[in-house]
Amino acid sequence: MISNMKTIAITMEEDVVDRLDKLLASRHGTVNRSLTIRQAVREYLEREERLAEEQREATIFRQSKARLARQAEALVKDQAKI
Repeated sequence: MISNMKTIAITMEEDVVDRLDKLLASRHGTVNRSLTIRQAVREYLEREERLAEEQREATIFRQSKARLARQAEALVKDQAKI
């Protein structure tokens, strides 16, 4: 797993690091900042990517709203004939 990783340096406020360390120690008995920060970044990226996709879909829906309404109306009329 190390082979596909890059080492980066981040700067965080001391109180944030202290809170993180305390939380990790209380939950896990050990402090693994790197793992925790990697997981947090993954979750953040997934959330942001999901939001971006939802925004793209909402834009497409808004742009197609009138056409979709016409198609739904035509479908209902066809179903009423049966």
